[in-house]
Amino acid sequence: MGGRLLSVNVARAQTLEIGGRPVASAIGKRPVDGPVAVRPLGLEGDEQADLSVHGGLAKAVYAYPHEHYPFWQTVRAQARVAGWDDAPPFGLLGENLTIEGLLESQAWVGDVLRFADCELAVSEPRFPCFKFGAAMGFAQAVKLMQANAWCGFYLAVRTPGTLRAGEAFELVPGPREVGITELFRARSAGRAA
Repeated sequence: MGGRLLSVNVARAQTLEIGGRPVASAIGKRPVDGPVAVRPLGLEGDEQADLSVHGGLAKAVYAYPHEHYPFWQTVRAQARVAGWDDAPPFGLLGENLTIEGLLESQAWVGDVLRFADCELAVSEPRFPCFKFGAAMGFAQAVKLMQANAWCGFYLAVRTPGTLRAGEAFELVPGPREVGITELFRARSAGRAA
């Protein structure tokens, strides 16, 4: 099994106004051309504003399945949020890698995405926060991500190298003991309790 990397997305942290207060965030990722260096702590040109929830060795890179984009486009239109009239721009959900062919329900902690010049290991699901809701433009976005478990997943850099949009990856199964969807639902239920 494998998939394809549709886009590599990066952003520098900047100050956004969310709920009437300034907040540092790098959620507004944008696609970059050419090969991008992949290092143990993430992609060249990318930052994480809150290292308590993003970044570090286990959460160096965030991948999100493109298959969920039509859903988000539809609910944003229903919420009357402007900006996605045609195809949504890659990276807008805060992901570094917009991928195709691997959903959360098919990913397990320890699985490896083997690209031509680097390897990334699935480490854990992403948990949405208020910054995600603000980036999506409507308050229910966080609840919708939680309800569907369409969270994407973090990747640890197993073998540094480079990534380029359009390249394929092979999924190398890990121990297959903890699934991303199950881990997301279990931790979300624990946070709600």
